Amino acid sequence: MTNRATRIDASMFDALPLGRDPQSVRKRIEAMEQLLEGMFTVPGLNRRVGLDAILGLVPVVGDIAAAALGAWIVWEARNIGMTKFQLARMGGRVGFDALLGLIPVIGDAADFFYRSNTRNLKTIKRHLDRHHPATVTIAN
Repeated sequence: MTNRATRIDASMFDALPLGRDPQSVRKRIEAMEQLLEGMFTVPGLNRRVGLDAILGLVPVVGDIAAAALGAWIVWEARNIGMTKFQLARMGGRVGFDALLGLIPVIGDAADFFYRSNTRNLKTIKRHLDRHHPATVTIAN
């Protein structure tokens, strides 16, 4: 049984495509989610954490920066034609995560357990798999 990578695969960020096609958007969003939620694994807990949790340790400014990066994922989803309902739901997740992050200590714990960016990535992947099947990638 293999675990997910315990560190970031730098090659993932080397040549991110700049296009607006669904395949390019998918690669950029997956890379951003990896950066925000899965940079490394906490030893002993076997739990992935990323820039979102690290930024959450900086009061107010860090939470705003993490929310802005999460909002970028929602913006990319808008560019591939997701419905307003899906976008509102995704924006709500980012907003909820940002509001929780403003509460000292509780917000830091929430960043560790509530992964709005991972949930948004799953929503985007479902949309892409349904409406743009050529973008499907097989995960090992």
